[in-house]
Amino acid sequence: MPEFRLHHVAVAVRSIDPALGLFRDALEGSDLGGGEEPGRGDGGWRWRQVGYPGGGRVELLEPNGDGFLSRFLAARGEGLHHLTFRTDDLGVAVERFRQRGYELVDVDLADPRWKEAFVRPSRAHGTLIQLAEMQG
Repeated sequence: MPEFRLHHVAVAVRSIDPALGLFRDALEGSDLGGGEEPGRGDGGWRWRQVGYPGGGRVELLEPNGDGFLSRFLAARGEGLHHLTFRTDDLGVAVERFRQRGYELVDVDLADPRWKEAFVRPSRAHGTLIQLAEMQG
């Protein structure tokens, strides 16, 4: 059976820099770095992670053009975007979720370094849940 661990909580923000005042500075987190994702024809996004003692992480997501994140912010405003649970075997996890009747979307098992699948929010009490298997 695959093991699950909460990896990070992702927060959608209009701009990362002001959010760092709270999540890094006021809450005394450690800057774990970030990057930019070009997206898959959806405008892309920038991200930055902040770490806390005990291993907790908050990932800040900022849109880079028009796309899913811009639409999310327009519809819901800033706030919780998704929860990411790390697993040691995403293929088995996907099958078990499906057997239990959960609809998974955007399942991508192609990259051996980063595999992911999402539990549709309508089946997860309104919360987007990302399942991920990552190397390193």
